[in-house]
Amino acid sequence: MKTIQRLLTVAVGALALATPAAMGAGEYYEPAEHTWSWEGPFGSYDRGELQRGFLVYQQVCSACHGMEQLHIRNLGEQGGPFYTEEYPNPNDNPIVRAIAAEYFIEDGPDEYGDMFERAGRPADRFPSPYANDAQAAASNGGAIPPDFSVIVKARHHGPEYIRSLMLGYDYEVPDDIDVGVGQYYNPYMPGKLIAMPPQLQDGLVEYADGTEATKEQMAHDVVTFLTWASEPHMEQRKKMGLMVMIYLLALAGLLYAAYRQVWSNVKH
Repeated sequence: MKTIQRLLTVAVGALALATPAAMGAGEYYEPAEHTWSWEGPFGSYDRGELQRGFLVYQQVCSACHGMEQLHIRNLGEQGGPFYTEEYPNPNDNPIVRAIAAEYFIEDGPDEYGDMFERAGRPADRFPSPYANDAQAAASNGGAIPPDFSVIVKARHHGPEYIRSLMLGYDYEVPDDIDVGVGQYYNPYMPGKLIAMPPQLQDGLVEYADGTEATKEQMAHDVVTFLTWASEPHMEQRKKMGLMVMIYLLALAGLLYAAYRQVWSNVKH
């Protein structure tokens, strides 16, 4: 089914980009197939992957990419990376509180009308690394880094695309590609040029659980985390869908039994 959807996407894209110039600008490699724990009707997020992925986001990605649609307390909610039954209220979760305290949040005005900085709280949103879009563009060669709150939902091929993009910097630059200043060759990017430099290298972070931090492992983990950020209630939705299906099957059985009982003595 996934292959059919991708073929349809490519076909629609080909029709939309009819001119040769547009086709040349939009060419890129198809993302590599990958296996994820949450795939399928019974799939779920792996908590170890979520926690490791958050570490990669926090230590690598957050310098340029915010997650302004997500609150810090979401990390400790049911289904989140740091949820525990001991702390059903994520505002009381010591891990979430410690993570929040690492951020500095601009607040105010105070009683004198001045803005001030304070330590973060679980109820705060993840702060943007930039004060505004102009500052973000000036710091990244004119390109504004996208917000990561729903990045997986906002990109074609979702997690496969992001994983392939993060690992796609090792290809040799073809002779017909002119890589300008502040650009990098990545064949998974439409146009094959990207402003973001390579972010991952082996051993870049140290995982607390002892997992080896290879580029492939970090890409897998951070994409798992970003997928959760884009759809934090996926597991609850799947459980609800399963309960609804069981209910409908039971109801269908009862209705059939009632039908047989009501019409059992009626000649047809």
